[in-house]
Amino acid sequence: MTLVLTVTRSAWESHVATAASRVSGLVPVVKGNGYGFGRDWLAQRAADLGAHIAVGTVDEVTSVPEDRVPIVLTPMVEPRPHLRSDTILTVGSPLHVAASAGRPVLVKVRSSMNRYGCAPSEVAELAATARRAGCSVVGLSIHPPLAGNTAEHVHEIADIVRATDDSLNDLPVWVSHIDGNGLDELRHLFDGREWFLRLGTSLWHGDKSMLRLEADVIDVHPVRRGDRAGYRLVPIEHDGLLVDIGCGTAHGVTPLDDGRSPFHFGRRRLALLEPPHMHTSMAIITDDLARPNVGDRVDVQRPLITTTVDRVDWV
Repeated sequence: MTLVLTVTRSAWESHVATAASRVSGLVPVVKGNGYGFGRDWLAQRAADLGAHIAVGTVDEVTSVPEDRVPIVLTPMVEPRPHLRSDTILTVGSPLHVAASAGRPVLVKVRSSMNRYGCAPSEVAELAATARRAGCSVVGLSIHPPLAGNTAEHVHEIADIVRATDDSLNDLPVWVSHIDGNGLDELRHLFDGREWFLRLGTSLWHGDKSMLRLEADVIDVHPVRRGDRAGYRLVPIEHDGLLVDIGCGTAHGVTPLDDGRSPFHFGRRRLALLEPPHMHTSMAIITDDLARPNVGDRVDVQRPLITTTVDRVDWV
């Protein structure tokens, strides 16, 4: 029973190197499950790409090597006295400032996402509040939505920066969801200002052809119409084969958003008997096409950012 991510090493290394070379001011993002590779391992790899590494929460700072500066993207709401002193925290409200007192911070400016952060008109006041709390304000943070394209995101970021107080013009700006060309355009629009670009998915995943997610077939056995099977004792409507697949909700493997099975074999989608459960998923085949055997692997269609693999194979 294994869920395996297979990575074509040469293609992946080439992609990461090329993507990093196109961005001056790159901040690699290593958060959550490490984009499927494992957060600790990926943080070590990210250390080759810049002085800073962005993580999702304060609990992920432990993955960052000691000679790199952690940037926490999600604000804290309570102090963490034992957190590394070099950690840069994100603040978007006075409550976040109170939890981050005495530490270096980025002031988060709210974008059209309407997620945490302050309005552009409130940035100067929040920065002043942070400084009174003993924080060193090291920059502004802007995070546009996934929806839209780089040109739209650049336009929104520029509008937000222009709407902040002129007294903040010396602060660097840390942004997401644009590419290197978009970053160059912002540098041109705001000549002399320092910019940093956080990259995660586009840096680590790129061309999906170099990544393959598969799971072992651990059993195949016949069933007849009228039988019941599965955790929920689902009635079998036609004679066929049950295929037990070695992954499930413990790995983050669930049906697709539209309810379809995430499993494929022989270029066909395998119908689920019932939703995946813990370490096993059960598919049912009622014809003679593309029948897997024990020991075969089926393709798994799930986003790597929500999937925990048992093993990464580099080939």
